[in-house]
Amino acid sequence: MDSKEGMDFKKIIKFSEFGAILGFLGVFIIFSIISKNFLTVSNFVSIFTISAELGIVTIGITFLMIAGEFDLSVSAVFAVVPMFVIIFTQMGIPVLIAFLVAMIIAGLIGYTNAIVTIRFEIPSFITTLGMQMFWRGILLAITGGFPLYYKASKKFIYIFGGPLFGGVRISGLWFILLAIVFSIILTKTKYGNWVFATGGNPRIAKALGVDAAKVKMLNFITAAMLAGFAGMANLGRFKIVDPTLGVGMELEAIAAAVIGGTFLNGGYGSILGAFIGAFLIGMVQNGLILAGAPPYWYRAFIGIILVIAAIINMKIKKAVAG
Repeated sequence: MDSKEGMDFKKIIKFSEFGAILGFLGVFIIFSIISKNFLTVSNFVSIFTISAELGIVTIGITFLMIAGEFDLSVSAVFAVVPMFVIIFTQMGIPVLIAFLVAMIIAGLIGYTNAIVTIRFEIPSFITTLGMQMFWRGILLAITGGFPLYYKASKKFIYIFGGPLFGGVRISGLWFILLAIVFSIILTKTKYGNWVFATGGNPRIAKALGVDAAKVKMLNFITAAMLAGFAGMANLGRFKIVDPTLGVGMELEAIAAAVIGGTFLNGGYGSILGAFIGAFLIGMVQNGLILAGAPPYWYRAFIGIILVIAAIINMKIKKAVAG
């Protein structure tokens, strides 16, 4: 490899989505060979449907991780919002008001995560793990462990996850729209620069006039509200909420973000990478089912991809630094 080719390769791997694209191509090729039903339009529509809800959560997680924090409570918020919508509508509250109040609750959960993490200097991993356990307990206590059925206006929840055509659901369109909006915010606005600065080096960010605490607080709230919105997409799809809904989703979202090129210690990542990472996880889940593999192979496969992605991310980090 001559010097020019070496420079070109370094430019390529500096893209945060590089690892995600490699992983996507690898998984795509493997399942295309294993299953003859994998390369069909209907199957990819199915994969996109599976990926959309996780992807919306991943967008919020990515935004927060770039700022240098985690949120393990998003999986609980994913269940909290639709659960409260059902509870409020059963009390006779109009569904729109029920939705707005439930989303405010999601925002307050994110705000509480931020306050405890920032003011008391507790690692967000611990703060949000505790918040997740708290809200899971609340949901189980309220419901007695039984699922709740949505019986209010079907038209309202249709806008979150209803079917369109050919198996495509509105949740997929929300996923694309939110990915575009947050990608623009992250790459084209001053606030996006603040997010990168906050996660990259808080002290330098502060010296430059960036209010890192405020950035983190807004990102905690954003992550929680996107998780709640994704929960509404799930309600639009199934019309039922179980108190254990979304268990494990927080780890899948973090995995999707890392696979997409987001650094665990903050300061680097992209929404496009998060989009690819979420789709890749959906593709693995779908491909293993088509291949007839036992369910437990899903997490094993994701684990392997996650480790490989983390290694690639470290290489990218060295390339960026160098």
